[in-house]
Amino acid sequence: MFNTVAIIVFLATLIGIALHCIAFPAKRGAGVGVLPRIVHVFSLLLIEQERSLLGALKKLCYLVTAVCFIVLAITGFWPVLVKGEHISGFPIMIHSTFAAVFAVCLAIITITWAGSNRFERSECPWLWRLLRQVTNLRLAIQEGPCNGTVIVRKAMFWCIVGLSLPLILSIVLSMLQLFGTHWQELLLTIHRWTALCFAVAVILHTYTAARSQMGQ
Repeated sequence: MFNTVAIIVFLATLIGIALHCIAFPAKRGAGVGVLPRIVHVFSLLLIEQERSLLGALKKLCYLVTAVCFIVLAITGFWPVLVKGEHISGFPIMIHSTFAAVFAVCLAIITITWAGSNRFERSECPWLWRLLRQVTNLRLAIQEGPCNGTVIVRKAMFWCIVGLSLPLILSIVLSMLQLFGTHWQELLLTIHRWTALCFAVAVILHTYTAARSQMGQ
């Protein structure tokens, strides 16, 4: 069941991104070839280099996290979705090694990026109006344009942060001799489904971050 659902979810995500690109083409790069656009999009995935040690460390941390995520996604999903087997042997050793580095870098990114990913009242006034009506709180509303790309990007960032906790804890707890076979299987199931949601959130965040850098 997981194999079928995961394949459908990944295909739906990629098709949705492709349709969004067609329906809402990027403002920048109009009139250039396909290859320069691809190179430009990949360059947007990198954090802008700042003339400071902190900026260089943030960029390095982001790149390490991105590489770790790619390795974890390949070693984690490839045996299950392509071969129909559980991860084992040498791939699980690679998966476990990169997972530890990924957890540390993700924690650093969460701390350093939390401020820039907080929701502003001017970004989506209708949401604050809804909250004011539902909660009866006197929330000040700042009128401004509703940028869907920015909202989705920030929402996906917090989804990544929230999903990282069950993603990491489920696999760590399954390695401890505190639970029986049934609970270990349950924890592995939680880890698997959480990893699927986490991967989708990362894909959407990467795409919307690139779109934001391209002026949308």
